[in-house]
Order: sequence, then structure tokens, then C-alpha cells
Amino acid sequence: MQTLLKLLSDGRFHSGEELGALLGVSRSAVWKRLEGFERDYGIVVQRVRGRGYRLEEPLSIISPRSDSGLWPLDVLFSVDSTNAEVLRRLSAGAAAPFAILGERQTAGRGRRGRQWESPFGANIYYTLGIAVRGGAQELEGLSLVVGLAVAKAIQAQGVTDVGLKWPNDVLVGGKKIAGILLELTGDPADICSVAIGIGINVNMRKADAIDQPWTSVREALSGLVDRNELLQALESQLAHALSRHRERGFSASREEWESLHLWQGRQVALSTVANNIVGRALGIDERGALRLLVDGKEQSYSGGELSLRLSDDS
Repeated sequence: MQTLLKLLSDGRFHSGEELGALLGVSRSAVWKRLEGFERDYGIVVQRVRGRGYRLEEPLSIISPRSDSGLWPLDVLFSVDSTNAEVLRRLSAGAAAPFAILGERQTAGRGRRGRQWESPFGANIYYTLGIAVRGGAQELEGLSLVVGLAVAKAIQAQGVTDVGLKWPNDVLVGGKKIAGILLELTGDPADICSVAIGIGINVNMRKADAIDQPWTSVREALSGLVDRNELLQALESQLAHALSRHRERGFSASREEWESLHLWQGRQVALSTVANNIVGRALGIDERGALRLLVDGKEQSYSGGELSLRLSDDS
């Protein structure tokens, strides 16, 4: 399947005869495989008599690693959720660290149970499973550290105007380009494992299910993006950020995170399960908690189902 997708990934027409000769199969076998693409993975294949087949959109296919990498990476053509798969493997005794990348998710999810748009081969749906042995202190600010690593990986592709929105969104030009979802298993106060889920909009052109302003690396750079290059940058930034966090805690990343904090000094509204809090964003503390000036007093907020937005009067 991957070989056929590679041949078609340029978005140009290829005849069934040409594809069959390159794959060593019949034209009818090529036709059956292409039908399977549409049926099983939602890949739209255009067919024009006399010209052959082409993909509706060119694809940047993730290539198998040529070396061992920073940690084992398993690339799946389709998975319900990369986070769910990592949690299943951790529960079954898989040794961390290891990562799962899905070319497509059938039940991708973000924070607060939201659906994560996951078309085949368009974006990066990636989860890294790690072991945490430093207790709660090692978990403090972890999602912010990961968000910073994602922002820097996107910047490394040449994207400008990259910023961070507390606690776990990456924005470009005020529009969401990436999100983080951390899920734990085990005892957070002792030894636990964490699934670090990362979704980055890379080459996606349309997404009807997204209910907020969004953008992609492709839109920012005005051209098809090599997902392999972005993946390599992401893993490099993650390795550095997690190592620094493990050794020195979140305080080592605090200043750099705040330098990309989009709403620093802005009037914001923080929604909790119980109420809505309006205040001026002062930044974050050494544990990664949001610092707000509320009615003349500084207060800190972290954890739980929190949602942050700009206040109407900001």
C-alpha cells in the first residue's frame, strides 16, 4: 500500500498499466487497491479515462526511519486514537519511551472530549509514551513544555508569528495550528506513565468539523510541507525539552514559554466547571500555573477542565 501511495503522492495522473508494471501486479489488482484506499482510509482517488488515476490532493507520506531514532516509532496507517493506542500498550507492559504516529485517526480527540480532525496523510497525529519517576514535581508544567517544543518545531520550518495559548494550544496568526493532550496512567504522586498526544495541522486544506479559527503549516508557507522534516524537528525538540524538564523542572522553560505567550498582559476570561473568572494575564508561575490579576489581587490557576479565551472587553 505504501509503495502505491508513494507513486501517487505527487498528485499527477498515472495509468493503471504504468502502476501495475511498477508494482508487478495486474491493472485490475491496482484498481482493487485504489478502491480499498477510498473504502478503508477515506483517500479520494480521481479516475479519468485515457489518463489514469491520481489523488485528489498530493500527499507527503511518512517514510520508515533509516536509523533507530531517539525512541521506537510505530507508524500506523489507521488507528482510533494515537493516545488510546499508547495507553493500551503501556497497560500491556510496553517499555517507555516509544511513540505512535497515525496516518489517520478514526476517533482522534482533543481536550474536553472534543473531536480532532484527522484526515489521512494530511497532518501529524503523534503520541509519545514516557515513564515519570519524579512524582508530581516532574509533571508540573509538562503540557506547557511540550507546547513550547511543538512551537519551536513549527518555527524551524520557517513559520513566523507562532505563539502559545495557555495551557496547551499553539497558534499562528491568532489561529490554532496545534494542540496537546496529556493522559496519565499509574500514580501521579509516585511512578506513572504519560501519553503525550500532539496534533499539528500540516497540509490539511479543509475541515468542516472544526468550530474555531484554524490554520496549517501549508497555509503559512504557501506550499506542500514535507511531514518527515517536521516530524524530525518535532522529535528533536521534544527530546531536548523533556530532558531539560526532567533535570531542572519547569522553571528552566518558564521565561522562554512566556516570550511566546500571546495573551501576556491581556484581559482574559477563564472558564472552570463552577464559574467564569475575568482578569489580566500576568504570565505563569514556576509550576506552570496561570497567573491572573483578579479584582486587584494575583491568583494562580492550574489543572482540571479549564478553558481560556480573551475577554469581551480586551
